[in-house]
Amino acid sequence: MLPESNAAPGYMYDECKATADWLLSQLSMRPLVGIVCGSGLGGLADSLKNQVVFKYSDIPNFPKSTVHGHAGRLVFGTLKGTSCVCMQGRFHLYEGYPVQKITLPIRVFNLMGVETVILTNAAGGLNQDYRVGDVMIIKDHINMPGFAGINPLAGPNEDRFGVRFPCMSDAYNRKLVRLAHEVGAELGFDEFLREGVYCMLGGPSFETIAECRMLNKLGADAVGMSTVHEVIVARHCGMRVFAMSLISNRSVMDYESEERANHEEVLQTGDDRAKQLEVFVATFVSRLGHASNGTH
Repeated sequence: MLPESNAAPGYMYDECKATADWLLSQLSMRPLVGIVCGSGLGGLADSLKNQVVFKYSDIPNFPKSTVHGHAGRLVFGTLKGTSCVCMQGRFHLYEGYPVQKITLPIRVFNLMGVETVILTNAAGGLNQDYRVGDVMIIKDHINMPGFAGINPLAGPNEDRFGVRFPCMSDAYNRKLVRLAHEVGAELGFDEFLREGVYCMLGGPSFETIAECRMLNKLGADAVGMSTVHEVIVARHCGMRVFAMSLISNRSVMDYESEERANHEEVLQTGDDRAKQLEVFVATFVSRLGHASNGTH
């Protein structure tokens, strides 16, 4: 074990283990699926049965959520018979937390026994074929902060979590992506289901028109301020990852446009699509047993 002074804040194995052990001591179940709810999507947690709820402020070592629309609660329960833990509200770089602290809950999930992580977010649509209310299954990502060295794995590696140089070419489990398309087709959601590349920026300011144009040319279909670092940590820990973006607004790409991105629009879009997403996630989780137990 490296001395405290050399370890990145929020990255210590013992700190994560203490949090996981504390939670498990309060529970009679071990979650197999971890779900992270993005802006406006916190209602997903309400569909869990036999709920046990913890406020983030009551959980040892946990950060506190500061974003309007994020409840700041950890909800345990079952979804279609599968034991789950659901984060109602996540943490972001723009809240001022070190990237290692933002991703601490994912490491805690791993130490509690979670095998599959499902991440949701609200994102701006860069792909001009996307409409507000579409749901994009994420097949890959662009980690813009990572280009500047902001990566949750920076600093000394903790071998008990994973290897020093984890592969990211298979970050988003391809079998789970296929399963999501099957579930979407069964539910009749094809008309608003997409698949594309998510780009993460630091926020909290929304993107300029020039930035949106650049990101679109680089191959990004949607842009947001979360998810990517959680994915990196989940893969570092060997968990399967599935992620999707609710397209909450169309990114402004035209200097003549009067449109303006705003957080209220993000929350309203989440409310409008929430019930269908709850059905989608519940059905998806119920089918996870049929997907591969492998990591890619």
